[in-house]
Amino acid sequence: MRISSNTSAIIAKNSLGMTEKKLSDSTRRLSSGYKINEAKDNPSGLAIAKRMNAQLRGLDNAKQNSSDGISLVQIAEGALSEIQSIVQRMGELSVRASNGTLGDEDRIAVQKEITQLCDEVERVSKDCDFNGQKIFDGSFDLKAYSDTPGVRSAYYSDETFAKNYRISDITPSYDAQGNLMAGSVTLLQDGSANAFPADAVINYDLNRVIVTASNSFEMQFDIDPSVANLTNVNLDVTGVGAMRLQIGANEGQVLEVRLPEMTLKNMNIDDIDVSTVDGALAAIEKTASANAFVSAYRARLGAYENRLESTGNSTLVTAENITAAYSRIMDVDMAEEMTVYTTNQILSEAGVSMLAQANERPQQVLQLLQ
Repeated sequence: MRISSNTSAIIAKNSLGMTEKKLSDSTRRLSSGYKINEAKDNPSGLAIAKRMNAQLRGLDNAKQNSSDGISLVQIAEGALSEIQSIVQRMGELSVRASNGTLGDEDRIAVQKEITQLCDEVERVSKDCDFNGQKIFDGSFDLKAYSDTPGVRSAYYSDETFAKNYRISDITPSYDAQGNLMAGSVTLLQDGSANAFPADAVINYDLNRVIVTASNSFEMQFDIDPSVANLTNVNLDVTGVGAMRLQIGANEGQVLEVRLPEMTLKNMNIDDIDVSTVDGALAAIEKTASANAFVSAYRARLGAYENRLESTGNSTLVTAENITAAYSRIMDVDMAEEMTVYTTNQILSEAGVSMLAQANERPQQVLQLLQ
């Protein structure tokens, strides 16, 4: 028996120290609710969990983005609904003005109302905005550019491939009403890289050229009346310009919302004149076409809204599942940890007791010297 080195006390002290460390870690887990509080607790688990947490935060913002997108679409659709009501009223007035029972003065009175309705269409289109951004000024429509002054791209469909299209020749000729006549434009259709589809057909409306082909291909561009003969005019269809809504937590998870320039010219009702029977008859056809134009975009906006709602629901499900996975890694099982805590607490009490007894042993040895 020795008194210089109390080995039993050292052993008890070391065991008590390890138990106290375990008890401290268990207390931290119980008080914080997390199984991983420091990187040393589970390095790989922490890395995985933090990546999940970053994705969860991104999904929360993506859900908000989807909700904002729905609000934008609803505002745009509401404005188009009003514009369509106005266009339909213009159609009614055109039908009325084409009736032979009306005199010239009657048609002039009808024309005054149509003029006011046209002004209202322009006002609604101009004033419609969301968060300070104009919706129908063409800022968020697909862009195309001409390399020649006097030729301006007005519209192309989603099905039109993004590339550089070449117009071989523009030789404008106009009829008595100032409309471009057949043969004013010749397209490149030889199958080369810059060619229009081989089955492309050209139609004219005032100074606008409308090119259509199979598979919903459509392109519209305007020719300024001051333009003389031109050759090799290029139209660069970019395929970009729509509003990009970030609807996911990762790069590239976007929905592009296309918002057209909703003007009288784009709807082809900027020159309606029902002061004559012929003008009224022409207005009937134009308002019907404008009504179809607005209906098509309202349908597009409705499809956008449905997609955004589905995206929001999908985001919620994804966030729910990722949260469950994150919880399994990070969150402590309170019942299990409480069992560990109780065990370590008992061991701590036992260690304190044993250390006290070990410290008394040298005193007991001294009794041999009496």
